[in-house]
Amino acid sequence: MTEIRHSFHETNGFRTHLAEAGDGPPLLLLHGWPEFWATWEPVIERLAGDFRLLAPDFRGFGESGNPDAGRSDRAGADVLADDIVALLDTLGLERVGFVGHDVAAYVLQRIGVRHPERAKGLFFFNCPTHGVGARWREPGHINEIWYQTFHQMPFAPALVGASRDTCRAYFGHMIRHWCHRKDAFDDVLERWVDNFLRPGNLQGGFNWYVSANEGRLATMAGTAPKPPVISVPTRVLWGRHDPVLRSEWADMLPDYFSDLEVGFAEGSGHFVHYEEPDLAAAEIRRFFAGRARA
Repeated sequence: MTEIRHSFHETNGFRTHLAEAGDGPPLLLLHGWPEFWATWEPVIERLAGDFRLLAPDFRGFGESGNPDAGRSDRAGADVLADDIVALLDTLGLERVGFVGHDVAAYVLQRIGVRHPERAKGLFFFNCPTHGVGARWREPGHINEIWYQTFHQMPFAPALVGASRDTCRAYFGHMIRHWCHRKDAFDDVLERWVDNFLRPGNLQGGFNWYVSANEGRLATMAGTAPKPPVISVPTRVLWGRHDPVLRSEWADMLPDYFSDLEVGFAEGSGHFVHYEEPDLAAAEIRRFFAGRARA
């Protein structure tokens, strides 16, 4: 097993937890919801001989702290991007390769727009953009995004966290429904339950949805301004069978990235990095060969 090192770093008024493995050119691995740093363990096992892999927990997730106790709208993409840049500064890293998924897809787009000089490349597993627009609420898709509203309710953490059984039922459903390989997380589900039962972690994760709601509604209404095109070299590997971030939405990617390579993981749903880790690691290694050392 690869040795994983853990450390804590003061960033923007809270402690960021960082899991780290390997040596070589640095790659930052950024998680989504319902995840934390450990979602990257299969990729870390396969890439630790090639890169220095850095997997932080976002504020309110995993073992990181949260400067805003309770319900907060200060956990959106710009805030999380600033947290990550602050972490890079703390670690003395000027430029790194970025790999991200789900929540991190939005964070990496903000880094690509606001801090392109910090990125040697952007690698996305599935990548929703402003261009999805009203397709979020099409009749065939509206039932897939119910949780984005539920997570904003003040009673949501109490309901999900009422017991270990309710927490397991909720996260077990979300993970299995979003996976194409339904057993991908079976061996670690209890670990996921442990993580989200940590004090504050349910609300910490739900705060992403509280913070993103205004922009989400504007995107669906067509009133959100189109962001600048990102020029950082970008690779998107989209799970073909993702029921919530649909792979057909990749048709809009060329409108948002000028240096882009797109492909599809035919055996995956939402969690390509966990459902097909051999493919995920191979594509990360290929994309960053040369770039990460530049």
